[in-house]
Amino acid sequence: MNFAIPRNDASELLLYIMKIIDLPYTTIKYLLYQISFELFILPPDKAVEFINITIKNGLLKENANQNVSLSQNLKNKLKSWQLKRKKTILNKLNSRINKSSTTNIDKYEKDTNYNTLLKAFSDKGTINRAVTVSEAAFNITEFDSNKGIIKANVSGKKEDSYDIEINTKKRTLSHDCDDFKTRRAEDKKFCKHLAKLFLILKEKNEESATKFLKEIAKNINEWKFSG
Repeated sequence: MNFAIPRNDASELLLYIMKIIDLPYTTIKYLLYQISFELFILPPDKAVEFINITIKNGLLKENANQNVSLSQNLKNKLKSWQLKRKKTILNKLNSRINKSSTTNIDKYEKDTNYNTLLKAFSDKGTINRAVTVSEAAFNITEFDSNKGIIKANVSGKKEDSYDIEINTKKRTLSHDCDDFKTRRAEDKKFCKHLAKLFLILKEKNEESATKFLKEIAKNINEWKFSG
């Protein structure tokens, strides 16, 4: 990613911001907070002006649920950039794996450290967002490492709620939030709800939580992630 901030082009600046935020949609309040207090790109008054201009010019679309998302044209540009970035990362990863010895690969597969395993499925941004999700939103109905089953329900915004089910015997992980269904599942990565779930499970029983993560990681190609 080019870290030079394109301040003179509203569409490129918006795209630059959304690449960092890495969300399919967001609220105006959250976008304003990110621009002014997390990324320090514009002061609050200028950030409000910038957001209003992007909405007026059709670069940002206001949705019925009071969220905003990129215009279709910018969505396509963002998706193209993400695919190129993913390809670059995979090429670099494959290159490193090819250069590694079998001993080093075996050592990695035997790593049972909880934090290392969680980071394999969640980037820093996802974990940061997971921390903001209330633990009270989770109802864990089953957490049994012997059966290899985790079941939980997560309260969402308004009337929405989401289900999570993990089965290590069947090697399936299902979750129905939009972010996971539309973006994360294909890449076998966690959304903020899954990351938060494992943060909660760590507090309940770190050994069991680690066991689940290890089971997913060591046979990842055989697992099915679905919404």
